[in-house]
Amino acid sequence: MTQAVSPDPSPSRAAARWLVLALPVACAAGVALAVWLEQRLPDRIPGDGLAPGPGWSTGLTGLVLATLAAVVLRHDRRQGLGWALAWFGVFWTLDGISEAWFRTGLDSDEPLPLMTFTAWFLLRFTSLLPVTVAVVALLFPTGRFLPGRWGLAGKAALGVMLLGSLVYVVAPSGGFDDVGRLPVGADPDPTTLTALAPVADQLLALAGTASVLALLVPVATVVVRHRRAVGLERDRMRWLLWGVSAVVLLAVLTLLVDVGPVEPYLFFVDVCLLPAAMTVAVVAPRVVDVDALLGRTLAYGGLWTALLVVDLAVVAALTSVLGDALAQREVVGVVLLLTVLLYGPLRLRAQALARRLLLGRRDDPYDVVAGLASGLETADEGTEQLAVVAGAVARAFGVRYVSVEVDRPGGERVTATHGQQPAETRVLPITYRDAEVGRLVLPARGLRSRLTRRDEQLLADLVRQAATAARTGRLAEELQESRERLVVAREEERRRIRRDLHDGLGPSLSGVVFRLESARLLVDRDPGAARDQVAAASALVQDVVGDVRRLVHDLRPPALDDRGLVGALRQQADQAPVPTEVVTVPAEGLGPLPAAVEVAAYRVAGEALTNVVRHARATRCCVRLTRTDRSLLVEVADDGRGIPADAQAGVGLVSLRERSAELGGTTEVTCPPGGGTVVRAALPLRSVL
Repeated sequence: MTQAVSPDPSPSRAAARWLVLALPVACAAGVALAVWLEQRLPDRIPGDGLAPGPGWSTGLTGLVLATLAAVVLRHDRRQGLGWALAWFGVFWTLDGISEAWFRTGLDSDEPLPLMTFTAWFLLRFTSLLPVTVAVVALLFPTGRFLPGRWGLAGKAALGVMLLGSLVYVVAPSGGFDDVGRLPVGADPDPTTLTALAPVADQLLALAGTASVLALLVPVATVVVRHRRAVGLERDRMRWLLWGVSAVVLLAVLTLLVDVGPVEPYLFFVDVCLLPAAMTVAVVAPRVVDVDALLGRTLAYGGLWTALLVVDLAVVAALTSVLGDALAQREVVGVVLLLTVLLYGPLRLRAQALARRLLLGRRDDPYDVVAGLASGLETADEGTEQLAVVAGAVARAFGVRYVSVEVDRPGGERVTATHGQQPAETRVLPITYRDAEVGRLVLPARGLRSRLTRRDEQLLADLVRQAATAARTGRLAEELQESRERLVVAREEERRRIRRDLHDGLGPSLSGVVFRLESARLLVDRDPGAARDQVAAASALVQDVVGDVRRLVHDLRPPALDDRGLVGALRQQADQAPVPTEVVTVPAEGLGPLPAAVEVAAYRVAGEALTNVVRHARATRCCVRLTRTDRSLLVEVADDGRGIPADAQAGVGLVSLRERSAELGGTTEVTCPPGGGTVVRAALPLRSVL
């Protein structure tokens, strides 16, 4: 019995849900208010050094943060990080409104309401911004403080930072007019305690130093979380690391390059990028492979940053050296000429070297494949060749772990490994002529394990080489095993024939000689007894003839010599209880066939007919022999019940395949949709002629 579960109707949960939805709306209204306040202001306002930027851009940052907070809280309303981001968004939105109202007051000749609160919030209360950043760092990604001593240290650090911000709010401080004038009627110090004036400078210095030192605790907490993280939490910490890396690279770009009017937009992206990464980490940490994203960001960001620094340094050096001696046009020409002839090739070589260090040798597919082929030629068969393949793949893609596994005919598995196995791996099949002969195991995570389409083509070429090496090793083993089986079969057959001759035919012939000698001795004295001995000898000779025929039949069916392949099969068909027809293509006959092919075809067709009689429950059967330029095709088809899909291959089916495989042929057993069973065997002719 199941019981429907209704949503929790508690007022607190409903209020929280509405608050989550209303938060971005309220921040959007704040941005709209800031835009409305600043649309009538001039571009430059005298004395706006305390609030030089437009307030709506700051409010827009708050709107983005509030939206991210809503996403997190919709995912989990108990997530402390979501509420921290919500407060962060409200803080930035209020800061944007304060900037807009502050600038409006600067442009007004009359005092505006709430101007003192606006100035105090903008110039004093915003000292809480580092505290907000620290809270977000301490709560990510679980929404709770770390347990134990690190949690206590984080709370203590927040307390120190709050006290530092409080000192900045209440300690007397002047000098605001050094940056820009205050709006009319604005008092930024309504909470100032004048009694602290004698020690204000010392208090502010102490508060600033303590806050900076306390800020190290959230940083250390993030490092500790990253080291302890496993599984899903590790992916989330990787997202934070990616966000920090992207922010740093973007900041370096703005420092190196004069982006001009784009700088405010880059600052906006820089501020929102890290909270966005945190949101993805909490809501959908595995939407993409964060390890690959982090690796590519660090690799390409670091590479292009280094190249940009080198570019700027070279151009600056050339300009400074040649600028005084040449005119500006000549300087530009010399710089371009040196860049094309000298620096350009060196830069390309440096870029290629950096890509090889980061991504391996995948950019030189010809060298990789040629090196693998050369290594396979000099390596011994088997495990050493597989080790060469594993090393080639590792060098080509710059990965630390590669494993090549090959299945042997006997069921055993041969493995060659390069490097130490990571926690997560992925398996790629190694196929040869549509048959899986092994597996290639690679790391599942990391920059170097991410493959482009071109990388996949290179890997396919390497896997093809591995498949060839695996197939070569398998064929070598199969050839050796075949030789051993031939030797064993030959010696066993010789032993059997010797035993039959020694234990059967030999004593029988000795008995014949004994009886004939007895008859010779009795022929004069007792002719009747001599006749009996001759009759017994005659019967014994007939038994010997039967033994000889049995030996000959075991070596080769006599029906093949008496009637030929088609006649022998028709003789079997006539004796079968199921009506059976034997058809040849071409109809006039098959012509001369190799002895081995005749025996194999006779055995295959005979075994198939036996299966039809015993298991098929068929009403008719057809044996078709077709000769082509290269092979003899033997097909036995019946209209019986077929073979169940879950049936295991018995001795008969295994024998069919072995008969064909001995000559290098193939056997296929199928059940057509219309019913019945079809056995097709292809026996090559040229290989046995």
